[in-house]
Amino acid sequence: MDLEARSLQPNVKTMLLAKLREYKSDLNNLKSEVKRIASGNINPDARDQLLESGMADALTASTNQRSRLMMTTERLNQSGDRIRDSRRTMLETEELGVSILQDLHSQRQALLHANNTLHGVDDNIGKSKRILTAMSRRMNRNKWIIGIIIAVLIITIAAVLYFKRVK
Repeated sequence: MDLEARSLQPNVKTMLLAKLREYKSDLNNLKSEVKRIASGNINPDARDQLLESGMADALTASTNQRSRLMMTTERLNQSGDRIRDSRRTMLETEELGVSILQDLHSQRQALLHANNTLHGVDDNIGKSKRILTAMSRRMNRNKWIIGIIIAVLIITIAAVLYFKRVK
């Protein structure tokens, strides 16, 4: 662990090396205490004191673990609440998106219908223009025909009167 800690970045390295020294000193203290207990030259009062301190440490550790566990559970519950809120927001957003897409689809259908109607009207206007142009040509042709007929009648009347006077 010492080699791994030394190979890390300087800011992390100092913190880890300090913890490593602390752990080593704790380990050495525990080893010496185990040797002392194993040698059997410890008196019963010291032994009771050692066991009681271990119990106190166990209770303190248990209390610390319990408080950390409760804090972690609380954080987990808060995260779950945030996830539920996020999911609700996502579902609302999805419903809104679906609604917008449906509105856009209906508007598209209305535009396509209007486009088809407009093309139909354009076709009808084109037919009307052709019909009016044909009617205008017929009208002009009929005017010329009537004008020619009138001219022929006038010439015929004039010829008949001329020939009646000449005779």
